Amino acid sequence: MSFKFSATHRLALSSLLLSALTLCALPLHSQTTTPLESQKDKAQEGAQPPAKGGSSTAGVFPPVSDANHVPITEGGIVKSGPIVFQDIAEKAGLTKWHHVMGTSEKKYILESIGSGVAMLDYDNDGWLDIYLVNGSTKAAVDGKATPPHAALFHNNHDGTFTDVTEKAGVANDRWGFGVAVADYDNDGWPDLYVTNFGKNRLYHNNHDGTFTDVAEKAGVTLGNWSTGATWGDYDGDGKLDLFVPGYVHYDLKSQLSDTDGLPLTFCSYRGVRTYCGPRGLPGESDHLFHNNGDGTFTDVSEKAGVSDKPGYYGLSSVFIDVNHDGKVDLLVANDSTPNYLYINKGDGTFDDQSYPSGYALNREGRETASMGIATGDYRNNGEIDIFNTTFSDDYKVLYRNDGDANFTDVSDDTHIADLTIPFLGWGTMFLDYDNDGWKDLLEVNGHVYKNADTNNWGTSWAERPLLFHNDAGQHLEPVPAVDGTGLAQIMASRGLAVGDLFNDGRLDAVINNMDSVPALFKDVDPNTNHWVGFKLVGGPKSPRDAIGATLYLNANGMRQRADITSGGSFASTSDVRPHFGLGSATKVESLEVHWPSGAVEQFAVPEVDRIVTLTEGQGKPFATAKP
Repeated sequence: MSFKFSATHRLALSSLLLSALTLCALPLHSQTTTPLESQKDKAQEGAQPPAKGGSSTAGVFPPVSDANHVPITEGGIVKSGPIVFQDIAEKAGLTKWHHVMGTSEKKYILESIGSGVAMLDYDNDGWLDIYLVNGSTKAAVDGKATPPHAALFHNNHDGTFTDVTEKAGVANDRWGFGVAVADYDNDGWPDLYVTNFGKNRLYHNNHDGTFTDVAEKAGVTLGNWSTGATWGDYDGDGKLDLFVPGYVHYDLKSQLSDTDGLPLTFCSYRGVRTYCGPRGLPGESDHLFHNNGDGTFTDVSEKAGVSDKPGYYGLSSVFIDVNHDGKVDLLVANDSTPNYLYINKGDGTFDDQSYPSGYALNREGRETASMGIATGDYRNNGEIDIFNTTFSDDYKVLYRNDGDANFTDVSDDTHIADLTIPFLGWGTMFLDYDNDGWKDLLEVNGHVYKNADTNNWGTSWAERPLLFHNDAGQHLEPVPAVDGTGLAQIMASRGLAVGDLFNDGRLDAVINNMDSVPALFKDVDPNTNHWVGFKLVGGPKSPRDAIGATLYLNANGMRQRADITSGGSFASTSDVRPHFGLGSATKVESLEVHWPSGAVEQFAVPEVDRIVTLTEGQGKPFATAKP
C-alpha cells in the first residue's frame, strides 16, 4: 500500500526575516509516491515541511454560492426548519467583553490564529463558568498600549454571567491562544493553563474565587508560541501531566508580511497575496511536562518521544485512550504537516504510530492543515473516532477507528466531505444535542485571510457554523441554518467549548470569535428525550477530577462511551462531566466506569434527568474483558 506524500527537505531558517533571494533559491518539491514505511522513517529523521508557503489544501475548487449568489460559507440560510441553538450571549452578559488579535488588516500570521475558551466550575458551586482567552497587539507587547484581557465569567444560575476577571486575577494580559483546565494538584479545585505567544501561565486555584500564576515556579512557562494544550496522566501515577504543542517559532521584530516583496509562492492563496506562513517558517517544538507532585514539572519531551523533532505546526492536542489498554494516548493536530498519534507504551514513553495508524494523512495520502480535534464514539461501538477541522479548499476529515487504533478516513461515506470544503474549520466537538443517544458533530468556522471577502473564492472571512446530525452511526447529515438562529450566525470563529451550562440536560456551546464578542449557543432543541450526566471524583490513585476516565452506559438498547478529557477542539476545554442522551428510556440498565487508576466499577443509576456524582471506590468492583 502506498500514499502520495510531499517529499521534504529540511528548510534551514535562522530567523523569520528571510530575504527574497533566499526564498527564490529554495526548490519547490512536487508530490511523489513513497512507501508508507519510508514516510515514517523520514518523519522520525526530522524531515521539515515542504519548502513553500501558505497552508495545505486539496487544490482550487470552483466557488460555491447559494441561490442569492452569496458564498455558501455565509449563505445557504433557510427560512424555516429545526431550531437547535439560539445565541443568548448578549442577554447572558458576555458581549461586554471583546476579543482582540493584532490589527484588522491581518498582515501577519500571528494576528490570524485566534483564541480558545473553557467551561469550568472554578468555585465548585455546581454550575459551569466560562473563561475566554484574549489575544493582544504589538503595541501592548511593546508596553505602548493597555493589553486586552482574558475574561472569567461567573455563572449566576439564572441564565446570566458576571465578569469576575479582576477579582480572580486571571486577566493574562499576554498574547493568548489556548486554555486547558484540570486539577493538577488534586486538591479538588480546577486550575487553568493558558498558552500564549510569549510565556504561558499556570493559574492555581486558591479556593476563594482567586487564582495565582505559578508557572515560573512550576517550570511550565516556555516562551515562544504555544497553542492547544492538554492534561492527562500518561504514566499512571495519579497526577496529571501537561502536553503543550508549539506552532511557529516567531519573532515580532522580524515578522514577514504580505508587503515585504517575497515571492508570491510563499505568501499567497489562489495566486493572491496574503500573509506568510506557516509553511516556510520554522516550527516550534512540542513539550511534555511530567507532574512531580510537589507543584513542579519536569520536561520529559525527548525521553517520552513526543518532542516533535521535525518542527511541525501544532495547533490542538488531546490525551485519550484510543486502543482500550487503559492508558491515555496522545493526538496532535498539525497545520499543513502530518498529524501525530502517539500510542502510550506504559513505560513513560510513546510509540509514534502516526503513519501506521492512518491518522497522519487523509485518504488521499495528503497532509492537511488541521486546526481542531473532536474525539468521540459516534457509532456507539466502543471505539474512539476522530474528526479534524482543516483549511478551506479541503474537506474536513472523519477518521473511523477500526479497532486497535487503526483509522480509516470515512468523510465521504458519512456525507460530510463535500459540504465542508469551502469552510475553514476551527473548534469542533461531538455532542448529543437532541439526547437521542447518538453523538452529533459541531464545527465552528472562520477564514484567516481578510481578503477572502474581496475575491471570488466561494468563501468568506466570517462563516457560519456547521452542525451534523448523527443518523444512527451511519451518516452525519447537515442541520439547516435557519434564519435568526445560532446556526445562521456569521462569525470569524476560533475556540469552541461545549457543556451543560444551565444544568438542564441540554448541551450548550460557547464560541470565541476573532476581534468580536463571543457567542453563547443555548440548546433549545424541542426534543423530549431523557438524559443523565455525571460528575466523577477520582480516588487516591487517580487524578481527583478523573481526567482520563472512560464510561460505558447501557440504556435504550445502546451501549454508549464517554471519555473525560482536557483540551481538544481548538485550544479549548469543554465540560468534564460526561453526558449521555437516553432517548425515550427512563432508566439506565448499567454503568461501567474505567478509572485512570485501572480500577473498573459498576454503579447503579436509580434516576435519570439529573447530574449524578460518582466517587471512585464507592461502586461495585467489576472485572471486565477488553471492551
